[in-house]
Amino acid sequence: MRRLLKFLHSVAAAGLMGGAAAMAIVLMFAPASIGDASYSAIVLGMSKLAAWVIGPSMALTVITGLLSMAVHPPFQDAGWVWVKAATGILVLQAGLHIIGPLQEEAARAARGLAIAADAAETARLFEAEINTAWVLLGVSVANIALGVWRPRFPQYPV
Repeated sequence: MRRLLKFLHSVAAAGLMGGAAAMAIVLMFAPASIGDASYSAIVLGMSKLAAWVIGPSMALTVITGLLSMAVHPPFQDAGWVWVKAATGILVLQAGLHIIGPLQEEAARAARGLAIAADAAETARLFEAEINTAWVLLGVSVANIALGVWRPRFPQYPV
């Protein structure tokens, strides 16, 4: 069971980081002036990436991490595991921050509503998504570093 959880956790983390990196790259190289058709295509594509890669990977990463703590008793006393569990909250928050606005914008694009009428609004949406993707990548790298190096934290009497 431990090996299966470790495998699923690693695969999910790779998917999460790959999805976040792909989203950041697409957004960084999106054209500065986006017409209605290209804007819709980019938003719908990113929405699918968030829904099919980032969302499931994020959920699987957090769930398998918590299950690993439950089935492997030494993890329950390791400080680095608790730090990873705490940063899991940041992973969830960043992932949901990516998914939510993209789903709303994709729904607007699918209905053909006034899309990208304001170039500044589009730039703000893309900048926020890029920044969130970078935060997600940074926290994910920190979690991987904690899992690889497993630093010892001082024990405090409770």
